[in-house]
Amino acid sequence: MKIDRRLEEHFEEMGNEHVSSSADTPLRKDAFVLTDEEKMARIRENVREIMLTLGLDLEDDSLKGTPNRVAKMYVNETFGGLHPSKKPKSSTFENKYKYGEMLVEKNITVYSTCEHHLLPIVGKAHVGYISNGTVVGLSKMNRIVDYFAKRPQVQERLNMQIVQELQKVLGTEDVACVIDAKHLCVNSRGIRDVESSTVTAEYGGKFKEEAVRREFLDYINLDTTF
Repeated sequence: MKIDRRLEEHFEEMGNEHVSSSADTPLRKDAFVLTDEEKMARIRENVREIMLTLGLDLEDDSLKGTPNRVAKMYVNETFGGLHPSKKPKSSTFENKYKYGEMLVEKNITVYSTCEHHLLPIVGKAHVGYISNGTVVGLSKMNRIVDYFAKRPQVQERLNMQIVQELQKVLGTEDVACVIDAKHLCVNSRGIRDVESSTVTAEYGGKFKEEAVRREFLDYINLDTTF
């Protein structure tokens, strides 16, 4: 299909400017019609075609298994967060000890993929909430971050999805998330600035208040190296 050059340049510019069109991951209605095995079979053939187009010898021992490895990685790992069945079950508990202060889980590892160039995003997420009577297991916060990270992403959207999910789980608007990450689409291509990172934030409820937000940021900056 021939694409108008002006449209091609427009879409390229959108990617370079880090534009996202929605807080929801853009999925087709038939996104889950194929089984994981059927998806892997299609991806395997497409990766094989890309490699052949690039002139690679797929009879070489080092390369012959690559299409299959990439297909399995995409479906089971890199983009495993696309499927709703893989969303972590977030058990909540009554806040019986009446802890009324902020709870912060910091330095949660983020491995995601830029949806504009399909290159890695690697960094840390810092998540906080103020209980209104319900608490969630600490590891569940990490799992929620990991679930939404495992899909083609824009960092701003990832922030929003993490906060919205925890707001739903905890039944409170008082949730915040800051992400600091390196984008290999910036670090390894284009401008090739290996030092820069991207910081984004999403604040809900009380975290929109300057004093509460400042307390959250102070927690993040605490030296907790052990």
